[in-house]
Amino acid sequence: MSFKSLGLSEPILRAISKKGYEEPSPIQAKAIPPILEGKDVLASAQTGTGKTAGFTLPLLHYLSENPKEKFRPIRALILTPTRELAAQVHANVKDYSEFLNIRSTVIFGGVNQKPQVATIRRGVDILIATPGRLLDLESQGALSLKRVEVLILDEADRMLDMGFLRDIERIMKLMPKKRQNLMFSATFSKDIKKLAYSILNNPVQVEATPENTAVEVINQTVYRVAKAKKTDLIIKLIAEGNWKQVLVFTRTKHGANRLTKKMISAGITAAAIHGNKSQGARTKALDGFKKGRIRVLVATDIAARGLDIPLLPHVINFELPNISEDYVHRIGRTGRAGASGEAISLVSADETTFLRDIEKLIDQKIEIKILEGFEPDPNASTEPIKQGQGGRRNSNPRGKSKSKNSGQRRRRRNN
Repeated sequence: MSFKSLGLSEPILRAISKKGYEEPSPIQAKAIPPILEGKDVLASAQTGTGKTAGFTLPLLHYLSENPKEKFRPIRALILTPTRELAAQVHANVKDYSEFLNIRSTVIFGGVNQKPQVATIRRGVDILIATPGRLLDLESQGALSLKRVEVLILDEADRMLDMGFLRDIERIMKLMPKKRQNLMFSATFSKDIKKLAYSILNNPVQVEATPENTAVEVINQTVYRVAKAKKTDLIIKLIAEGNWKQVLVFTRTKHGANRLTKKMISAGITAAAIHGNKSQGARTKALDGFKKGRIRVLVATDIAARGLDIPLLPHVINFELPNISEDYVHRIGRTGRAGASGEAISLVSADETTFLRDIEKLIDQKIEIKILEGFEPDPNASTEPIKQGQGGRRNSNPRGKSKSKNSGQRRRRRNN
């Protein structure tokens, strides 16, 4: 199958060819035709499967084939959960619209809003946004969603995880009821299906890979280790393996900062990326990591969602996530586009339950290793980590904030 056979316009085909793509990925081949037909779509696709182009290409085709008046109202809204994903989606939109008369922009928190407002007022066809900044600017009268024809929710599962349900519901009320709706999610959980059927009209359901399965080409290994020895072990693995590009996951922002400092003290160039970092710091860290100036990027789950890092060879779970699906998202950062990858997890006694849950989810036993000098503590408790120690979803139910407005304020600061 070729992109041309999908019915995309010549300017879009030129942009695709310029990026070096020849054939659509499975999610693109399945999603593009019904989107071009104007149908609502519910798509399940992991990061790295080409899902962004799966909705970007048909969206650009529709907008360019159906031009509107000279003043450009916002005709398409793409909602994403994080700043990094929003920026990445916008980069894709710009690449694929290179030969089209289409304007787009991206808005998110953590940066000055004035340039964003100025761009919107000059007119844009496509707006990529995080929920918090979008609602802030709409409440100020800086933008209107009354002319939106296409709504896209990207990584909808993560938006629910981050407590954006109420924001999404508010945004729905700001748009015309008659519009095309597209929802992309890594999983088809009960909550996602509930949200989907409150937004989508008779959706076509497409799926690129089996739900919640880890990529087969990823070599997964667990190192059983005493909790107090994790830092020394991870430094040993990276240093002795001479690994040049490693993405490390921690449960908390403070944990990411501590580990980064220890890495730097050991002579390993490292940077942390999480919600408390400014957008400038996050962008600088990611750029340095991609260009090889930084060997190790230490990230929390939320900050890492949507990062586009081609051919990433190593992912390390310094701490296992307490939500099994997050493990699949994490290790999916490597082994992309058919390349091999390695995912290592450092597991202490109190993470035993998390490991069992992960193995049950992916339906396989992960190889376990123990290194001499880094043995697990035989006297350590195997009780799971208590709520509040990184258990964001368990300690604060989805969509509910601890006080009436605190959760919403916190989300907007971070996005």
